[in-house]
Amino acid sequence: MEVRSSGNARRTRKVPTASIRYEDARVREVPVRQLRLVDFAESKPWRDVRSVHGMTNFSGKYSSATTGGHVVYESRLELARLLLADFDPAVHGIFAQPCRLAARIGDRARHHVPDFLLVMRSGTVRVVNVKPADRLQDPKIAEALAWPGELFRQHGWEYEIWSGADRVLLENVRFLAGYRRRDVVPEAEVEQTWEQLVDGEELSMAERRLAGDRPPEKVRQSLMALLWSRRLRTDLSRPLSGESVLWRCA
Repeated sequence: MEVRSSGNARRTRKVPTASIRYEDARVREVPVRQLRLVDFAESKPWRDVRSVHGMTNFSGKYSSATTGGHVVYESRLELARLLLADFDPAVHGIFAQPCRLAARIGDRARHHVPDFLLVMRSGTVRVVNVKPADRLQDPKIAEALAWPGELFRQHGWEYEIWSGADRVLLENVRFLAGYRRRDVVPEAEVEQTWEQLVDGEELSMAERRLAGDRPPEKVRQSLMALLWSRRLRTDLSRPLSGESVLWRCA
């Protein structure tokens, strides 16, 4: 069902619906119980995100390795969740502000725009809302996030309320994200490094051995690219350093 006007788009029906915007300016209203991933093809975020000097919110566009395009965010916390999704090999697709929910909950008309929709390689769909932990103590906010979760779970999709992760892990992933694009490090160099890796070797030792007569830093970018792509693993709960032990991923 296609919605032709903003007035219709804002009408709350007895059946919970999700309104989706598309690149060609169309808006479709789909009953939540009939939502499919194909409905989000060629869609765009529900809200336009702008970064203006003086704004209290930290918003912008993130260049995603997973999607090959830009994904919008509206806070530093949303950016952190986006980084982890982009780093997660189980995530196959990312949609920001995928739709606008409309439902009647009790005697009230309710509306909600989720922060992210993640498509997992397993075929699972996960809807994510990002909110600081201290704000979840507010009963109104907790209730506002609860009813969308119930709708999505009834539809067979996963639902997550995310409030942050370990600081060291986030800093490591944020650093490795600098090597997420394939054009940052020549592919030939990455493959050469991969072929000569030794399991269980410390990062600094691997750099010195693989660099040969070159400065060790010349190899570091290839190792970081392999860590980002998850072809290599190390303990990211500790700060990355020369003592980080490297292992090939199965």
